Amino acid sequence: MTERVRGTSGVRATARIAARADGRGGTALPVLESDGPLALRRTRGSGDEARIMLVGAMSGPLGGDRFAVEAEVGEGARLRVGSAAATIALPGQAKGEARYDVRIDVAAGGELRWLPEQLISANGSDLSVSTRVDLAAGARLVFREEQVLGRVGEEPGRLTSRLTVLLGGRPLLDQQVGCGPGAPGGWDGPAVLGGLRALGQLVVVRPEFVERTPAPRVLGETAVLTPLAGPAVLVSALAPDALRLRRVLDEALAELDG
Repeated sequence: MTERVRGTSGVRATARIAARADGRGGTALPVLESDGPLALRRTRGSGDEARIMLVGAMSGPLGGDRFAVEAEVGEGARLRVGSAAATIALPGQAKGEARYDVRIDVAAGGELRWLPEQLISANGSDLSVSTRVDLAAGARLVFREEQVLGRVGEEPGRLTSRLTVLLGGRPLLDQQVGCGPGAPGGWDGPAVLGGLRALGQLVVVRPEFVERTPAPRVLGETAVLTPLAGPAVLVSALAPDALRLRRVLDEALAELDG
């Protein structure tokens, strides 16, 4: 249930998705629960894939808000999740940071393509994002994350983001980045962002990578593909803006899908 208390402790909302193979060659969605500003809409899928669009029903997250999305993909189900527009972290009347938590579980033989639009850290905002993906052995994943520091012509807010991916209960990837006012020193220096304002990553997990993992390589001037210790690869990219960041990640995914 949503708690609308903007002036004191912010809004709390949790949206939930569950995808299951329907036994007829498709994917059913027995759980599709929107909550407050997190509105879920089923759109036309392709083949055996179900598609969900996350539609922001109000501005935010603002200071003090607590948003969460929980997604579960069962054995043999295929799910694609996107968003209708960028998410913009904004300052709010409530004190303290906002939080946005994503929790994902994919069973063996299940497949998830998580492809939302960018997260924009607006000036004055303070947002902590935490994403945990638990994959069973034999699960498949395409996970894209894009963050833009500030709107056009403004300085960013503070953004802390952690991404944890586990495969068969063992860590595959666990990394955190902090940017903006109050973040650890050097975040904008040559060892991290180098003055660029858009950062993103693409995690692709596929059982066939056990036999043939893509080789590490540089993708343009500010992106790199790195094999992980498992049937997975990580594409890390920086760019001056969201458009060029998306182009790099799209090209990398098209190559991996080819």
